[in-house]
Formats: sequence, C-alpha cells, structure tokens
Amino acid sequence: MTEFDLIARYFTRPARRAALGVGDDCALINPAPGMQLAISSDMLVEGRHFFSDVSPYSLGHKALAVNLSDLAACGATPAGFTLALALPSIDAVWLQEFSRGLWALADRHSCELIGGDTTQGPLNICITVFGEVPRGCALLRSSAQLGDDIYVSGTLGDARLALDALQGKFELPADVLAHARLRLEQPAPRVALGTALRGIATSAIDISDGLAGDLGHILKASGVGAQVDIEAAIHLIAACAHIDWPKALFERQELLNTVFSGGDDYELAFTAPPTARGAVQAAAVGTQTAVTRIGVIESEPGLRLVDAQGQLITARFNSFDHFAR
Repeated sequence: MTEFDLIARYFTRPARRAALGVGDDCALINPAPGMQLAISSDMLVEGRHFFSDVSPYSLGHKALAVNLSDLAACGATPAGFTLALALPSIDAVWLQEFSRGLWALADRHSCELIGGDTTQGPLNICITVFGEVPRGCALLRSSAQLGDDIYVSGTLGDARLALDALQGKFELPADVLAHARLRLEQPAPRVALGTALRGIATSAIDISDGLAGDLGHILKASGVGAQVDIEAAIHLIAACAHIDWPKALFERQELLNTVFSGGDDYELAFTAPPTARGAVQAAAVGTQTAVTRIGVIESEPGLRLVDAQGQLITARFNSFDHFAR
C-alpha cells in the first residue's frame, strides 16, 4: 500500500461543508456570513502523550478530542480539520481502528477531514481543527471580571489517576481504573456547553494541563486573581467516589495534586457573573453537562485556595510543562 492508497482508503470522504476537501494542494473553507474562523492545533507523540499499547480506536478519538476541546473553550462550532500523521509502517489493522475512532467522534460533531499529510517516522499525530463562531462572540481568556463566579464542567483528576496507576505508582480497583482510563484515553470535548455559554460566560479555557495552571492563564490574561474552595474542587473527582479515600488510597494532599495539577481532563473552566447563575445552570441542563461553582474572581492577583472555614491553604500546584525539569 502506498502513501496515497493509505489516504484514499482510510482518510478520504466527499467534501460536505468545505468548498474543497482532501486531494488538492490546499483545502478551501467558506466561513458563513458574520462568522469568524477559530483555529487550533495539537500534537500527540508516542511515549509522551500516549502509551505504545493504547487502543488505536481510542487514539483516533483522543487525537481529535483534544482539538475539539479548544474549540469548545472558544465557544466555536466545529467545521473541519486536517491530519498530519507520521507512521513507522503501514499497518492496515491499526489504521482501520484508528480511523474508525477518528470518524466516530468527527461524525458526532459534524467535523470533516479536509486535508493533511502522511509520512514515515516515529508515531506522531498532529491535527489542526477549524471552527466557526459569530463575530465578536468568541469566549476568551482575557475577559474575566471582578466578582465573577468560577465554574468547572464535568469532573477532574480521573485521567491523572489512570496515568499514575498505569505507571505502577499504585493499584486501583478494576472498575475505578476502567472508568479513569476511559477518561484518559477517550475524553469528551464539551463543545455543546461551549457554544451554549456564548453571551453568558465572560472567559473560558479548556483544562488540559491541570486546573491551577489553566485557571492561572485566565487570571493572568484578565489581570485578576481568584479564590477557590478546595472542598468543591476535591469533590470534582468522579473516580474517587468509588473509594473511601480518607482511610484508603489517598491522602488529602494527593487528592489536591490530582485536581489542581492532574491534566488531560479536557473539561472547561469558565467565569460568569453571579447574575448569570440561572443561565449557566440552564446551559448545563440543556447540554446534559454538570457544572460546579468552585470560586470567585478577585482583584488581588494570584490564585488563593481556602478550606471550608475560609482559611488559606499554603500548598502550591504546578501545571504540566513539556520542558519543565
């Protein structure tokens, strides 16, 4: 099978929304009138972002999911994507399952593959995704306002629990590991919630590198600070609901690390004024996505964590950094 046979067999479909899709030197996209293009790229590298034995179906899903999560954080509707794929060799069984996982998520969000590249080399997947958002309505990191509530969608920390367990740092009950591993390998991008929050949220970001660091990006871009309730944050961990954690596997500090420094959650952190609490809940119900209010935006710079008694917690949490030592 040649490179072009591979593209034709696994990654070519007729163009739908795109003016011109796979097969030419460039794809062509016609944004709808009054819309802006939202564009994001993410790369997944074997051994860095995923285990070598990961299911190719899950890998196809995740490669697109992490990009769709960026569109969700911008409040954009998916339109199309490109795929750059480096493969050690042509493995028909692997490609069949990888493309099946990719197409399943792409079809769920009406996001078509419009071009890309293939080459031989260490397994590496790079997707660039394109979305549309009404002009002036994109959710940004830079617009959080004093007094805004801080929210998180879904749950946090499950992917980190799975990663640590798979790396042999501890054992998890089989059902807990299965749940957590699914969150690590097949995250659910919150696209519907992101679009529902247009005109409601004042700022947003997707949580890919840990809540502390990603929320910190909002604070820095907006020139504000925040106070976060650690009890609300701890109870965002869904997998831990299966564990009597104070007596068993985790100490409190480990739970906090899992939430604030975990990464790979692909949930949304966003802010909205207190007057919008009803609208936020309506958006959550309408998109069948749980949201939890965990804190408030303040004028003093920095992130402050407080316990149930309102006392400051002095622990520090770092977000993931590919080049940190």
